[in-house]
Amino acid sequence: MRQFGMPAMVAVLAVVALLPAAPRSVRAAPGEMGTIKIATQSPLSGRQADLGEGIRNGAQLAVDQLSGPLTKMGFKVELAPFDDQARPSAGVANAKTLAADPDILLVVGHLNSAVAIPSSEVYKDGSLAMISPANTHPDVTERKITSVFRVVGRDDVQGTAGAEFAARELKARSVFIVHDMTAYGRGAAEMLRHHAPRVGMKVLGFEGRGEKAEFDPIILAIQGRDPDVIYFGGTYDRAGVFFKQARAKGLKARFLGPDGMDSSELARMAGDAVVGMHYTAIVGPVLVYSGAAQFTGDYRAKYRRDPPPFAAQAYDATAIGLAAIARAATAGGGKKPARGQVTEEIRRTRGFRGVTGTFAFDAKGDAVPASYFVLRVVSGNPAKWNDNMLVRRLEISP
Repeated sequence: MRQFGMPAMVAVLAVVALLPAAPRSVRAAPGEMGTIKIATQSPLSGRQADLGEGIRNGAQLAVDQLSGPLTKMGFKVELAPFDDQARPSAGVANAKTLAADPDILLVVGHLNSAVAIPSSEVYKDGSLAMISPANTHPDVTERKITSVFRVVGRDDVQGTAGAEFAARELKARSVFIVHDMTAYGRGAAEMLRHHAPRVGMKVLGFEGRGEKAEFDPIILAIQGRDPDVIYFGGTYDRAGVFFKQARAKGLKARFLGPDGMDSSELARMAGDAVVGMHYTAIVGPVLVYSGAAQFTGDYRAKYRRDPPPFAAQAYDATAIGLAAIARAATAGGGKKPARGQVTEEIRRTRGFRGVTGTFAFDAKGDAVPASYFVLRVVSGNPAKWNDNMLVRRLEISP
């Protein structure tokens, strides 16, 4: 290979310097404009991890599939999952951490209203938007926090739907109400207690218990009153224990509950004790949604299992957030938007077509309208949970 002497090398460099610069690509390289993070908060450990992992996985799938507009602008988009352990203290501690990270522009969470409510106070202080895929307590959106939204319905409507169904479809004339003393469980129970007399059902008892393993005192009280329906306000991890003990003690009443029952873990814990029970839900089996077939296939391919409840809603919540961030970035000339700008774009969402519905938000941040379902458990086999029968579907605005 020929070697250049120093004079020749100087001449070559001079010629190169005179050549026109290569045009720069309009598309920025990924990460050139900075990192944008979508955070999730849900239980990734403990007995509610089945649903919490679904929220994380649904959000991750949306980030994988729908970040293209932001990536083309030069942003690197990442998911930042946090384990709130279904505990308010853990959720608040995590909220402080993610609110302090300027790259986080959206939170998708939580599973539990008792965790979402105090955590969202931290998000408010950090001007950080939260879109919930699962929280149903009215107070989630009734506190006039403009950065809080949800893509699901509310307990006040769900409790009403449960009472209506029990009275009109099950022909129940009496109900004994049990709750797990959480904000979610007690809220759902109170809404049903409030509406039951209006549809001709007598409330024979209203009892709360925070313990997970021992319901004998409540079961003894129920035995003495012989209700047509037993309503459990709470989540499957406690309800499964209660329903199994109740059937073992010979209770024959029909079982009814809110969407906290909606997990195959309920069947794993209670088996045949829950066959035939009904539960109201803010989400239905994923395939009842006309737009969810592709999502279901993609979820199975990535995670080797069917999507649990709220996974598809987490996908939609993330999709809404990503679209809002992209609009805010475009309006700002391609710069990373401020959190307040993202919140405003989420609030402007109208006619957004997701896999579980078409979304808009009212002034409180509630979805309008929201879907509600009544389902019947058809098997005590957890593998057949997605075969649960859809009895009724309603579209109701808050």
